[in-house]
Amino acid sequence: MKRFIVFTLVFLSYIHLVSSQEKEYTSVIYPEDYTAQIDVVYTQVNDWVGHMDLYTKPNETKPTPVVINIHGGGWRTGNKESQTGLGTFFKHGYAIANIAYRLVDVAPAPAAIEDVRCALIYIYKNAKVLNIDTSKIVIMGGSAGGHLALMAGLLGNNKSFDTNCPNTEHIKVAAIIDKYGVTDLTPLAYWKSANNWLSFNNTDSAFVESVSPINYISRHSPPIFIAHGNADPIVPYQQSVILYKKLKFYRVKTEFLTIKKGKHGNFTTKQNIQLSKSIWRFLNKLGL
Repeated sequence: MKRFIVFTLVFLSYIHLVSSQEKEYTSVIYPEDYTAQIDVVYTQVNDWVGHMDLYTKPNETKPTPVVINIHGGGWRTGNKESQTGLGTFFKHGYAIANIAYRLVDVAPAPAAIEDVRCALIYIYKNAKVLNIDTSKIVIMGGSAGGHLALMAGLLGNNKSFDTNCPNTEHIKVAAIIDKYGVTDLTPLAYWKSANNWLSFNNTDSAFVESVSPINYISRHSPPIFIAHGNADPIVPYQQSVILYKKLKFYRVKTEFLTIKKGKHGNFTTKQNIQLSKSIWRFLNKLGL
């Protein structure tokens, strides 16, 4: 009995410690002139609550640009707290919206797309309060996050996935940063992560096409920066090659950085520096 009581007390102390750590934890170290709002609710679907972490400059004399950042993880893992490499955006005066979305264990496709769209709509609707310039919205992600960034940005005013967040806003992003994201799910429908996310729709060709960014490119598409390692063992490098070629065909402003011998993220320090410099050259050309 004594052992049981001791074990229970230790266990409860551990739970309390973990809970306290989670409450106090913020994923990003931000400059003094920024204000942080952690776990802001941007949408709710049944029992699931969508949160984002916002880092803004409410006292800036004019509205700031913003980057909406989307974590990867094959639509099944990952969290917004893992996204800490956003320092250069602070240096350039950007507000940051770091978002969570429904993973496949909560809901399969197209739930994640719906959530990212809701996050984008939330930024539009609250831009004045957040002191954000809606003409300078950049949406960025890696891997599955790259796929979701492409979908959210390329949809523009297409409201197909906006059921949970109806809006009257004129949605248009200034640029998309796609890091080794999936662009066409049709040839990957039986790939494990894609198969899990697509669920029972994995054999429905029309549905698979509807959640593939490649099918939304037009001459009106926003500028897109692409980065992909040509030794990526997870998302085929060819996915980005095809995206780039289609963007060029439609004369969309784009840049494609091939990370030589680069794997699926986890780039070397030298490769990450190359990636960061290339992203900022691209954004600077766009006046962002």
